Amino acid sequence: MVGVTTRRQIADVRVRFRATSHAAFDYLSDPRNRPHWQSSLRAIDELCEPGDRRGDVGTSWIDRTVVPGVSPRLEVVDCQPGVRWSEVGGWNVVDALLTLSFTDVDGDTEVRAQAYLTVPSVVGPAVLALRLLTPGALRHDLRRAAALLAADAPSA
Repeated sequence: MVGVTTRRQIADVRVRFRATSHAAFDYLSDPRNRPHWQSSLRAIDELCEPGDRRGDVGTSWIDRTVVPGVSPRLEVVDCQPGVRWSEVGGWNVVDALLTLSFTDVDGDTEVRAQAYLTVPSVVGPAVLALRLLTPGALRHDLRRAAALLAADAPSA
């Protein structure tokens, strides 16, 4: 039995994409793209897409991370194209929530990423280290996604 849990925000970052909100949304919400831009990820497995839209609510998969033995199952819990997208991932006694919000800014898109961890209260203090490391890693990954999306965009 896990007992009492605590939820802590571990990141709140913003990255500008030189793309429309729908293009940024479509790229980031498609689990097939994740291994290309997420540095902690080697591959995804067991992708299940119950709807017509990639990354729609109910879509689930397993992340094969660079950390041996750490393979969380993720599921999309919110999908509002061009506006907001959220996933919840679970592994052992930890769950993580990532929400991406998309805002049009002068022809570009600002992507805001907010990440939360829910852990047993006894390991809550260990989350402090993640609060120091996660924002930089998440910002780096989103900047990589923005660069990859811009490189794939047709020239005007």
